Amino acid sequence: MVRAAVQTGPRQIEMREFDRPATGPDDGLLRVEANGICGSDVEIFRGHLGGGGGGERPPFIPGHEPMGIIEEVGERAAERWGVQVGDRVALEVIVPCRACKDCLVGRYQACRFRKYGHGVTGIDVAPSLWGGFAEYLYLSPNAVMHKIDRSLPVEIAAMYNPLGAGVRWAVDLGEVGLGDTLVVLGAGQRGLAAVIAAKAAGASRIIVTGLESDEHKLAIARELGADHAVVVDGPEARDVVETVREVTDGEMADVALDLTPMAAAPITDALKAVRHGGRVVLAGLKGHREIPLVTDLIINRALTVKGAFGVDASANRRAIELLESGRFPLEKLHTHTFGLDEVGLAIDTLAGEAGDGSAIHVSVHPNA
Repeated sequence: MVRAAVQTGPRQIEMREFDRPATGPDDGLLRVEANGICGSDVEIFRGHLGGGGGGERPPFIPGHEPMGIIEEVGERAAERWGVQVGDRVALEVIVPCRACKDCLVGRYQACRFRKYGHGVTGIDVAPSLWGGFAEYLYLSPNAVMHKIDRSLPVEIAAMYNPLGAGVRWAVDLGEVGLGDTLVVLGAGQRGLAAVIAAKAAGASRIIVTGLESDEHKLAIARELGADHAVVVDGPEARDVVETVREVTDGEMADVALDLTPMAAAPITDALKAVRHGGRVVLAGLKGHREIPLVTDLIINRALTVKGAFGVDASANRRAIELLESGRFPLEKLHTHTFGLDEVGLAIDTLAGEAGDGSAIHVSVHPNA
């Protein structure tokens, strides 16, 4: 039997047992080492995103950042994935069909025919073990995976997804390159990952914003290469746009990346903080709220605005190369490790609703 944490409704987690899946020539089984937690996990747990299991969707095993060791793999699956038993791999959340038009041209994240996803598919879909908050996870034939060096500490390897977000959102979508100035609004794990990715891409100036309660995160941002840290609330609050204007001598930033959850003001700050012809990437979910948007700012300043959805294979690959390179002190980002029976506490800790508020990267280790 396989133990797993099942979300049955908003803020409701139950420990259950499932039959260990039988595998064949085209699929496999992953022994989960760790699953990182991100802001969307918090909102899903609260019931703000995706139905939260409360009537709008069946119970499911959360955990969409799973990585671990190949326990079983079929002959054809091993050849297709380029793996063998004992390899460490990281999984992407999306399980695409691999055959539709979008998949064939590389837009597999837009696949309209995908039926499954890690951390989002209900336990009513056999064999139930689709999420990372479980001792073992089923590897379906179309799963997308990436090998990771087994010598990396588990906590570091588990950061592949947030670092992949930094690579994709700052470098791929934001096109940050040599000599550019980047503004990162939000100092969470993905904001810090964007600092790492931008620094690796050659950005000359990086400005990070955060709340007064984020001072420890802003301090790490400086250690990772950020040039300026801006506190946007409290008695020491500074205006983001004016600060960017000051530190760039009026030239403004080339790119702004909004990672703030549920907040509207940072979107306007991002639009105003970039130069004429600058680029703005929106990645912070706002819970489907209607956000006021001054479109004249986009038109009159010839801005490019992009929405960031997830992390693709290219960004994950380069993020894993960064992890394996040892170039950055990533151990400073990991703050908390929890067991499988502590999923709710782990999510609340990342959200700041439990613990001392120091959480940055939090992971659940089901087999520890």
